[in-house]
Amino acid sequence: MNLSFAITSLEQGLAFGIMALGVFISFRILDFADLTVDGSLPLGAAVSARLLVAGVNPFYSLAAAVVAGGMAGAITGFLNTKLKIAPLLSGILTMTSLYSINLRVMGRPNIPLIGKDTIFSFIKDLGVPYPWNNLLLLILVIVVVKFLLDAFLNTQIGFALRATGDNPQMIRSMGISTNSMKMLGLIISNALVALSGALVGQYQGFADVNMGVGTIVAGLASVIIGEVVIGEKSIMVATIGVIIGSILYRFSISIALNLGLAASDLKLLTAVIVIVFLSTPRIKKALR
Repeated sequence: MNLSFAITSLEQGLAFGIMALGVFISFRILDFADLTVDGSLPLGAAVSARLLVAGVNPFYSLAAAVVAGGMAGAITGFLNTKLKIAPLLSGILTMTSLYSINLRVMGRPNIPLIGKDTIFSFIKDLGVPYPWNNLLLLILVIVVVKFLLDAFLNTQIGFALRATGDNPQMIRSMGISTNSMKMLGLIISNALVALSGALVGQYQGFADVNMGVGTIVAGLASVIIGEVVIGEKSIMVATIGVIIGSILYRFSISIALNLGLAASDLKLLTAVIVIVFLSTPRIKKALR
């Protein structure tokens, strides 16, 4: 494995690691199977790319992507909590709607960002040498996101959010609205996913309406790999595990491609990876 290959896989793992943290909130914290993420990731990329083309500051475009992703999560939360639509179907409806919305935002299926200022060109202008410039920036972003998320989940509201997924009856008995907690969790989850989408779009140099296909599976794979490798003793450890899981997942995909696996087989590989790591604890228990 050469250095360039390792750095590229690490960069992708970090960029998509923010998406995995979003999936961690909905899947593990809220126990909510949210398929909105397949639409909110390209939504973040679409909003960011459209603003970059218009000459908006790249950091402002990231903030706009976060707001757009939060709104997508709020729609799913509204469908589930107010209209009483099942969680899975709520996410599917929002995801389906976002495909058309993303096309409207971009005005076309794909927006190239070649020659446009991005946050990666900003770090390059500071004099950080290639190939470390992109990697250092992504490390900085994901560290900030991780510690902000850890700090939030250890506040009173964060504890209420975590308890909503673990024991909703107890939360309701304490006079806390589980519907409000679900709404908040979905907003934060999809805001993080959209931020990841914006970062990936700027990193890859384009935004595409189909770039979110399989996001939920990749996110779940990252969460599950992290839990098996690191464990989930605390929130801080669990979020580190999610990030490491995302990196390991991207490395496995890159290695498979370098070994000659066709790109069309990646979905099958992802399914196999998830099955292997899901069954690992049971296999270990059976062997003992």
